[in-house]
Amino acid sequence: MDITLTTPAMLFPAISLLLLAYTNRFVTLASIIRNFKDDSDSTHKQVTNLRKRIQLIKRMQEGGAASFFLCVLSMLAIYLQYQSVGSWIFAGSLVLLLWSLWLSVLEIRISVEALDVHLDSVNIQVKKTK
Repeated sequence: MDITLTTPAMLFPAISLLLLAYTNRFVTLASIIRNFKDDSDSTHKQVTNLRKRIQLIKRMQEGGAASFFLCVLSMLAIYLQYQSVGSWIFAGSLVLLLWSLWLSVLEIRISVEALDVHLDSVNIQVKKTK
């Protein structure tokens, strides 16, 4: 299958928005960590959770950036008339994008677990005040 120069170019806005979303997640997580207070019994669970999320976001950003890089490289190969090479590089770009998206799903799941841990500690405090 032959792809044209515009095929990889169509991913540019999607990958750019994805990287922006990942960066926003990272900034939010960094803010949470900077404002973190050791005031509950669930501190160990929260810190473990935050560390996992930081690593996942780092890998998500790396996968997205590598996907973007390969996308540009595939365009260059296609432009230089290396159609087959460009197609394979573009396929690699898509695989990295899929990996990045899968890591995003895992990070969302861990984020939900973090909210559950927080709600459990809030629930304990509510029960103690009654």
